[in-house]
Amino acid sequence: MPEALTLTAPGPDGTDRQVRLSSPDKVVWPATDRGAAITKADLAAYLQAVAEPMLRGLADRPVTLQRVRGGIEGEEFYSKNPPKGVPEWARTTMVTYPSGRSHPQLVVDDPATLLWTAQMGTVTWHPWPVRTGDNDHPDEVRVDLDPQPGRDYRDVVEAAHGLRTVMAEVGLDPYVKTTGSRGVHVFAAVRPTLEFLDVRHAVIGIARELERRLPDLVTTAWWKEERGERIFVDYNQATRDRTLAAAWSPRILPGAPVSVPVSWEQLDEVDPTTLTVHTVPGWLAEHGDPWADLHEDPADLAAAHALWEADLERGLGELSFPPDHPKMPGEPPRVQPSKKVAEHWDEHGNRVEPPSAGPDRAD
Repeated sequence: MPEALTLTAPGPDGTDRQVRLSSPDKVVWPATDRGAAITKADLAAYLQAVAEPMLRGLADRPVTLQRVRGGIEGEEFYSKNPPKGVPEWARTTMVTYPSGRSHPQLVVDDPATLLWTAQMGTVTWHPWPVRTGDNDHPDEVRVDLDPQPGRDYRDVVEAAHGLRTVMAEVGLDPYVKTTGSRGVHVFAAVRPTLEFLDVRHAVIGIARELERRLPDLVTTAWWKEERGERIFVDYNQATRDRTLAAAWSPRILPGAPVSVPVSWEQLDEVDPTTLTVHTVPGWLAEHGDPWADLHEDPADLAAAHALWEADLERGLGELSFPPDHPKMPGEPPRVQPSKKVAEHWDEHGNRVEPPSAGPDRAD
């Protein structure tokens, strides 16, 4: 294979653009018992095969790039700032992070930009749940069902169906995909009327209702030591600057698994370990994209947010935020429960320093 390939693909205005792919024979995913090694050129061919449905989930959104140097066994890092050398025809959008800091982030609107990000070592694409016209109000609810040790994929499928029921009861239309790992992602399109914190609270309301119905199967416990063998309903995926792998995106795991949208009927039958960069183009050709109409009828989150409000009335309050997020009002202490000393924390979850011991004084 030559030292470089020049690929032609439509750019953001529909005009064909040329993308240089250096070292096309470089191995990104080594061979496994699930398939032959996958090179940079193989990844580019995969992206060309799935570009149409993949771009439905990426286009017009800020995208974080999960990149590697030396393939998936080399250095891994995330690009939130646009990588150096962004083509002049690619687009960026300004986003604000939990710290209050803002900077531009790449938008992947078209096949040419998608291929260019692969040239830059991207293996997984992580879109924000917002559109560039309003980067502060999500238009998607995303829930990650994360199985703990002792649970398998079939347990996650059971939890996903329970989650589907709860979401439907509050007026949402849930869609499901494999994660490329052991879990399941459930999405729903919503009207972009609520800011991140309110969307997160609506997701917490849904998660707690699911936990009440399936207490032995799922949990909202943030600390792993409290989860046991239950499936964690990761409500923090609704937090600002938290993203999930895009639909149709490969994952940085051996065998090049892909996060694949499936119908709810297919969820019960599919073996996610068989959905890889090698096999997914054929799967897509055979089954089509079950997420093609995801955003046709976005829902209102009022009923889901009412679950949160009802839990507040029951005395249930805020749940833990990710550790890199600023401390929030009412948040529980950021310390493992097994290491918590009760008298060192006030009712609002703030650490209280014990009074310093000084010499005795006579009045």
